Amino acid sequence: MSAQQLAIAGGTPVLERGDYQDWPIIGGDDRRLVNEVLDTGILAGGTAPQVTALEREWAQYIGTKHCLTTGSGTAALHMALAAMDVGPGDEVITSAFTFLASASCALHQNAIPVFVDIDPKTYCMDPNRLEEAITERTKVIIPVHIQGCPADMDPILEIARRHNLRVIEDACQAHGAVYKGRKVGSIGEVGCFSLNNFKNLPGGEGGLFNTDDEVLLHKGMLIRCFGDEIDEVSHRRQYNASILGYMYRNQELPAALARAQLLHLDEYNDIRIANADYLSDELSKLPGVIPPYCPPECKHVYFMYNVRFAPQLAGVNAEPRRFRTAVEKALYKEGVLVGQWQTMPVPAQDLFQTKLGYGGTGYPWTINEEKGIKYNYDPAQFPVAQELCDTYTIIHGIHAPNDQQLMRKIVTAFHKVWDDLDTALAHADDPIYPGPDGKLYGAG
Repeated sequence: MSAQQLAIAGGTPVLERGDYQDWPIIGGDDRRLVNEVLDTGILAGGTAPQVTALEREWAQYIGTKHCLTTGSGTAALHMALAAMDVGPGDEVITSAFTFLASASCALHQNAIPVFVDIDPKTYCMDPNRLEEAITERTKVIIPVHIQGCPADMDPILEIARRHNLRVIEDACQAHGAVYKGRKVGSIGEVGCFSLNNFKNLPGGEGGLFNTDDEVLLHKGMLIRCFGDEIDEVSHRRQYNASILGYMYRNQELPAALARAQLLHLDEYNDIRIANADYLSDELSKLPGVIPPYCPPECKHVYFMYNVRFAPQLAGVNAEPRRFRTAVEKALYKEGVLVGQWQTMPVPAQDLFQTKLGYGGTGYPWTINEEKGIKYNYDPAQFPVAQELCDTYTIIHGIHAPNDQQLMRKIVTAFHKVWDDLDTALAHADDPIYPGPDGKLYGAG
């Protein structure tokens, strides 16, 4: 048996699971701050010590006046829309390639998501396609800093200004990313972040709501805690809800963990960037492998490292999705932890194709459709996002403490597969299901 026989055909894999180290890194600072919570006995509360310290430290890090911790990044997005008084029948524009929450937050406010296709290099919202999606019903634009790459905010903000629209940054995947000298999350009226254990700044679960606007801050505080008013003299809850609110508070243990991780965020991001740069330099030498792109005026923090495959450039006559599937499976059998994240553009998901809405009523779409306004979520309207979903995979493991020793093995595995693409294609239909195991990212 040849040493170079592909593992998918019975050869020896290049990597083992033991070559990968897991994320997040739990060190002395994490244990110290978590122990502070246990020692105080304070586990929760909107003004509890770890929560308020995280709010202060994250606002300072991002460069905003204010921050509220939340139960998730999704909660932060919904809070932002509610604070901006988005309501039934309003339209919220976001990217066609993102996580569902960038759009479903609008539905939770009884508003209607509208999608814009993505830039073919950054995979963020394409500003050149934005204006055509705006109608008299549009209220908010939610650009997404996808996978750690900043969206092109200047033209988005200019379009928003011309149309008197508000901008919420979905920065849930971009902790520490920089756009033209400014950290993302500090550029729009509100910046929203996730503290999910997968993220560059993990707290297990949780979220962050950043703003400079005092009105949005105070509305956000009400929305975060059932809409309850706070007595101005005693500073106690009155248990008198003045607006519709939710239970979107965070807790002390995840806040403590996030505070500890923040102490190392820049250090760990630098490792991601170094690993990503190494992979991009090496993998770009293989015909048909397209590494991620970072605009020169930006800092990409690589929450995910996304590569695309082009069969024509590899000299292979194969349908793009089948080629990606074959390569992905062959790499996975070599021990490379690869696999797709989003498998389709968000508007292609059943939620938007059926438009069943609340209780199967079609609401909130029916609000406007009863007036003759139609919403078409045909995926063909988003060809760049669809092509990306057909052709990309995520290379997992670029996070700290993994280093270039692992990256070199990943590159070796790519070369091995590229040296025998015919065999990889012959196994495209094998029952293999690529993806990382949950433990890699602190999940059971």
